Amino acid sequence: MKIAVLGHGVVGSGVAEVLHKNGAGIAGRAGEPIEIKYILDKRDFPDLPYSKKFTKDYSRIVQDPEIGVVVEVMGGLSPAYEFTKQALESGKSVVTSNKELVASRGAELLAAAAVNNVNFLFEASVGGGIPIIRPLHQCLAANQIDEIAGILNGTTNYILSKMIKEGMSFADALKQAQELGYAESDPTADVEGHDACRKICILASLAFGGHVYPDSVHCEGITGIATEDVLYAGSENCVIKLIGRCHMAGEGKVFAMVSPAFIGRDSQLAGVEDVFNAVLVRGNATGDVVFYGKGAGKLPTASAVVADVIDCVKAQGTTKSLFWPDSDGGNVCDYREETAVMYIRCTTTQPEVLTMAARDAFGGIRLLARKNQPANEVAWITPPLTEAGIQARLEEITTHNPSTKVLSQIRVLDY
Repeated sequence: MKIAVLGHGVVGSGVAEVLHKNGAGIAGRAGEPIEIKYILDKRDFPDLPYSKKFTKDYSRIVQDPEIGVVVEVMGGLSPAYEFTKQALESGKSVVTSNKELVASRGAELLAAAAVNNVNFLFEASVGGGIPIIRPLHQCLAANQIDEIAGILNGTTNYILSKMIKEGMSFADALKQAQELGYAESDPTADVEGHDACRKICILASLAFGGHVYPDSVHCEGITGIATEDVLYAGSENCVIKLIGRCHMAGEGKVFAMVSPAFIGRDSQLAGVEDVFNAVLVRGNATGDVVFYGKGAGKLPTASAVVADVIDCVKAQGTTKSLFWPDSDGGNVCDYREETAVMYIRCTTTQPEVLTMAARDAFGGIRLLARKNQPANEVAWITPPLTEAGIQARLEEITTHNPSTKVLSQIRVLDY
């Protein structure tokens, strides 16, 4: 089987390396040798031993009848979407690691693959080298999936790990992550939660049977997390993690969210540190199953990409279990109607008055304390209430206590 690779960045070069290094074993598993015929890139790589494979003309790839699988590892939506759709409509399977493409256009591209009796596979789009897509639609197919929750972004997990273990500020931990190459010079997609949001959308779409679009999902990042919040979490025997989660809600709708959360130290997710990711899948037959590993990186991601290529080579037509229908975006419930428990941190010139007001408004709170807590700082955990109810009570408190300033709100989750 001859394939084409679109993009020769970190993942694209990793795909070439994995196919070269493990070629014999891959051929045995696929039933035939897999050879890269083309690599599409704007740049030239004259010093590489496979420099003659490079092309800047996508039409050569899409019009070549020898190409059976196209590997899209360019990233972004355009031209990745246009190239992917053209390949599928030309009867070529497509493998991608592009979570933005799958989260935004997955339903459409899966439908195009089915019409043309080929495959659109994307194991590497969530969790890098961690197998999660295939287990969801194959290994766990006998289960009703009740809930999925996970640490889906290695950059933010590294930053939070440094804040928890070494007491670093967010700014210092981010700077170190950038110096080590874990964070981009523009880290917005990671630290604001957009990357994790795309991944939870893919998992929710697959688990609950309708496309979940990122712009329908409430998303919060970690830029507002302070060392004070880490200390309060520690006082509750918790750590703070950026969690993407989804489950079925009422009236056939899906709940999905990305936000920081207090997680108990006895949770399977609490011990996931540094750049590692973990995805917890809660099935009604299996109970909790956790998938753990490096969520990104050249070779882990390339490994997942090449595994999908092997599946494409072996497949007899479209893989029917990997599919979800499109939606109009109305399949996601209003998160404000969901029940939550919230950690809240405030400053005030009248701490005793604020404490009394919080108790009255919330009908019972659990006050928190930390080392070197300033006299003007009050922190508590609410009882279970709707998100809208929590915000209404906070607004009531701050309206009647003008000196009160809300500094942090972080959900408390039980995994």
